[in-house]
Amino acid sequence: MRCRMNDDTGADYLLPWRLEECVDGGGVGVVEASKSEALAVGDIVTSFNWPWQTQDVIDGNLLQKVDPRMVDGHLSYILGGVGITGLTALLGVREKGHVTPGAGQTMVISGAAGACGSLAGQIGRLDGCERVVGICGSGEKCQVLVSELGFTAAVNYKNGDISTALRESCPTGVDIYFDNVGGLISDTVIAQMNPGGHVILCGQISQYNKDVPYPPPLSDETQEVLRSKNITRERFMVLNYMQKHEEGLLQLSQWVKTGQIKVLETVVNGIENMGVAFSSMMTGGNIGKQIVKISD
Repeated sequence: MRCRMNDDTGADYLLPWRLEECVDGGGVGVVEASKSEALAVGDIVTSFNWPWQTQDVIDGNLLQKVDPRMVDGHLSYILGGVGITGLTALLGVREKGHVTPGAGQTMVISGAAGACGSLAGQIGRLDGCERVVGICGSGEKCQVLVSELGFTAAVNYKNGDISTALRESCPTGVDIYFDNVGGLISDTVIAQMNPGGHVILCGQISQYNKDVPYPPPLSDETQEVLRSKNITRERFMVLNYMQKHEEGLLQLSQWVKTGQIKVLETVVNGIENMGVAFSSMMTGGNIGKQIVKISD
């Protein structure tokens, strides 16, 4: 969502927010009245462009009907673990990570306590990584990653020398890097990657305030590491894999229902707190998906 505060969002499918328009984002809700043949009163629907308001009249063709049984009635999961965020984590790992069960691989995730990173680490573990190491910004987040989500270890990038801490957590080097942040953290991880490794380029949140194209350019040193070690680093866009979304959502639903994946959320109540919640998310105040609950 940070990208939408720039005139150039870096993605063809994301339009920038405009001052004269209602802000929008991912949302889920219930149909209260309908003239659409495809949607009836009481249906649960979701949209990637849900207006930040309590009620709205929306073209039915822009809404996707969802089955609440996919999330055992926990509708906010449609915005996270069993929605586009979960698909981004799942397909990012599977399409770009090249996880090989039994190969003793180590995966590192930056932004690991966020909505996508917290899921990506759990998926890497389920798919066969031997070690899953998260990078995040507080001791509390590190504890949650290890004690609640099954990460092997977690590194607080705000606490001392991240290079040394990462080396201690990844004694055999890094094979797969799920990159949500870019910048110095990513340079540090890539420097410790093994030959033939894979970078999953999911996001670059640390760079979005800079007037540079997306993906942001790398330093000469980091580019040389990628070249000399034959490390792949390809941009990942979940909407390029629409044909795999249905199967992916079924997999995510099964994992969540059986407790194999835990979905973390930070919930704020009331539309009047939307701005507070958004600002908190942008400064790392959330653990897991930031949710604003408008009504029951």
